[in-house]
Amino acid sequence: MKQVRCEVRGVFVAVNETATAPVVVLTDGAGRRLPIFIGLWEAVSINSAYNKEVPPRPFTHDLFLALMERFSITVHHLRIDSEEEGVYYAQLVLAADGRNERLDCRPSDGIAVALRAGAPIFVDEGLLAAADRGGSISEMVDLSTFLQK
Repeated sequence: MKQVRCEVRGVFVAVNETATAPVVVLTDGAGRRLPIFIGLWEAVSINSAYNKEVPPRPFTHDLFLALMERFSITVHHLRIDSEEEGVYYAQLVLAADGRNERLDCRPSDGIAVALRAGAPIFVDEGLLAAADRGGSISEMVDLSTFLQK
């Protein structure tokens, strides 16, 4: 299936009567959105990278990139390529020694790494189409605003 380049639109907290959950939203050039529910610490890490904040101590994703750099491995791109029972699956495509290797990862970790590395994020066309047909998410509040409350 065709892969579509997407950008991070932001990191939010979806709020409704029964739950509060962090969500990262990806968008393509046509305005379609793919919301992915993630953990709080992954949300903080993605938000930090999205806002180009440099923490006083490295996050785990920073450590991962520093290790890769030490061994001359670069992030070529992230592919979010499937979904099963509401769980998205992704692969980081890494480049080293003239070859590409795929590394299975959670989309949240892949997004945090790709943002830090300045690598493109691709989403399967079918996932974007399905998400675009889905219902709206409950009220979303920017993560930084939510954490300041």
